Amino acid sequence: MKITLKDGSVKEYQEAKSVIEIATDISEGLARVACAGEVNGEIVDLRTVLDSDCELNIVTANDPEGLKVIRHTAAHVLAQAVKRLFPAAKVTIGPAIEEGFYYDFDTPPFSREDLDNLEKEMKKIIKEGHAITRFTLPKAEAIKFMQEKDEPYKVELIEALPDDAVISFYDQGEFVDLCAGPHLMNTKGIKAYKLISSSMAYWRGDSEKARLQRIYGTAFNKKEELAAHLEKLEDAKRRDHNKLGREMGLFTTVDVIGQGLPLFTPKGTKMIMKMQRWIEDLEDREWGYVRTRTPLMAKSDLYKISGHWDHYKDGMFVLGDEEVDKEVFAMRPMTCPFQYFVYKNEQHSYRDLPYRMGETSTLFRAEDSGEMHGLTRVRQFTISEGHNVIRPDQTEEELKNCFDLNYFILKTLGLENEVTYRLSKWDPENKKKYLGDEAYWESTQEMLRKILVERGVPFTEEEGEAAFYGPKIDIQAKNVYGKEDTMVTIQLDCAIAENFDMYYIDQNGDKVRPYIIHRTSLGCYERTLAWLIEKYAGKFPTWLCPEQVRVLPISEKYEAYAEEVRKELAKAGVDVTVDNRSEKIGFKIREARLDKLPYMVVVGQQEEAERMVSVRSRFAGDEGQKTLEQFVADITEEIRTKAIREEVQTEEGK
Repeated sequence: MKITLKDGSVKEYQEAKSVIEIATDISEGLARVACAGEVNGEIVDLRTVLDSDCELNIVTANDPEGLKVIRHTAAHVLAQAVKRLFPAAKVTIGPAIEEGFYYDFDTPPFSREDLDNLEKEMKKIIKEGHAITRFTLPKAEAIKFMQEKDEPYKVELIEALPDDAVISFYDQGEFVDLCAGPHLMNTKGIKAYKLISSSMAYWRGDSEKARLQRIYGTAFNKKEELAAHLEKLEDAKRRDHNKLGREMGLFTTVDVIGQGLPLFTPKGTKMIMKMQRWIEDLEDREWGYVRTRTPLMAKSDLYKISGHWDHYKDGMFVLGDEEVDKEVFAMRPMTCPFQYFVYKNEQHSYRDLPYRMGETSTLFRAEDSGEMHGLTRVRQFTISEGHNVIRPDQTEEELKNCFDLNYFILKTLGLENEVTYRLSKWDPENKKKYLGDEAYWESTQEMLRKILVERGVPFTEEEGEAAFYGPKIDIQAKNVYGKEDTMVTIQLDCAIAENFDMYYIDQNGDKVRPYIIHRTSLGCYERTLAWLIEKYAGKFPTWLCPEQVRVLPISEKYEAYAEEVRKELAKAGVDVTVDNRSEKIGFKIREARLDKLPYMVVVGQQEEAERMVSVRSRFAGDEGQKTLEQFVADITEEIRTKAIREEVQTEEGK
């Protein structure tokens, strides 16, 4: 048997050997840090026996897959600790995830004190140094084994497996868990861990099933790595839009109004209005869009034509009962079928295309209550939606235009390096879910792939993420906790025009079906605001701030001049206020800084006499005196260009 190692060297053995035995043969030091093996590209347990020629790489904690094994083992240690301290708890599943691991239990909620006690028990288990061994059972015996342990969730998991399946278990001390692995060889392999939080979760993610308690944790190979990660989590908590946005007075929610239905305060509303006006002017004046305004609801008839009734009804708010009511309406989850009829209102020739329709659309989607979070997942939201009706020969150029508009917007917001790109494809194993045949999907997917390649952005390809009518370019971003959401999308649709009898008149006077690009430019305003809050930790670029300047008179004697300064700035389009409170100037400055204002201007005797202002900024601290005219010119230019000034750490700003 020849084992080809990562460095190209070859080990030869006369008999079968496990991965850990081969690691030991290479180096005892390597065996001590080994977490798993990679055999012909597949991650396997260290206990896996090799009996034929193959390529082998020993995976350690320095490899992502090795860290995953450490975290998976830590999840088992957590479950063992829970069973020790809460014997009545029923175990379910406990996988490793990107930032750590979790384990779900059927038990009453855990407190922070419970988590602290579980951490101590985990420390004991790790110190006890239990060898972790693997064994297998036939399905019937596996079911009986877990029934005897009174673990109904494990029994359910086993029952769902094929009858001829051989079920694997991992044993550590008194704890045995159903698991496919891989795992470390000993509990002492866990060097640094932390239980982060607990929350409610549904069994198998189904709100109709049992409510479980999920404990989130993380594990690293070194304490220093864990400390850095915990500091990152603390920064995430500080930036969390759901917390910071409320503290800044940008939005709130109210139980009697409903989950996923945020209320925007004047400050938050002003920020969204600024983005909306910018996008509408940008699309209409510079990118050739016409603006539409369409209803918030429609009869089910419309959604049946578009296919949404068959493919998306569960995600819609339906008003009425088809078996009882003559007419059943639904709140719109998207704008496309409405805009198609705007297009159809007039006859168009080939010369009229592309015909680009943009709309600031309020949409409604029946999101599950467990998915709601702040502004990123809501039931009513507003989106910069649009549909470009094009000739087939315009497809490539128009897709590029849509992509370039998206990139320009991201760059203006300072977000171009915060995103990843995804080509969302159909699932060929589930063809009934989609319109069109295989040739249609392959050709449309290739068009989008070509754009991504030509624009030189790295991208992934994901099956099953396409819309039912066509593939998409999804521009993805992660929140401060690492959860990914789609921020912007470009979708190519070469099929739906047939459903709506959409056409244009070509050069020969014939009716021809157009293609349609479904696209957003900024995406969802609520989600984008959440993204910006977290990106900038509330310290937004000046043009976006709801309050851009605060005028601070040194005393009431200078209130008149402060008001004059306010009027000059307001006349120039600056969002400005005056702080006339009878507080000391130092207090006013500190409060303005805490409010994350980009600028404050102090006025007193000298400033009034010389028509000056003393400028303090979030970017550079004390910027000195400027004439009022110069300050107005500087800040209006900064707002006009949507400049992003880098913050300079100063003694004053610490």
